[in-house]
Amino acid sequence: MTKTVHTTVKTKTVPYDVAEQLRTPEEMAAYLDAWLKEAPDDAAGIARALCDIARSKDILSKLR
Repeated sequence: MTKTVHTTVKTKTVPYDVAEQLRTPEEMAAYLDAWLKEAPDDAAGIARALCDIARSKDILSKLR
């Protein structure tokens, strides 16, 4: 008789912040445009995208 052993594997995750990926005005515009095209009625999502863009500008200003 074979005994089955079950093991649990934990997946490591790291926080992801889209604001860190928006580096140019073109990328920021494309990001907002994607929100507007994909979910034009999602006011909260669009507001979040605008907030992401504002944070990305703050992140970039600190790097310069």
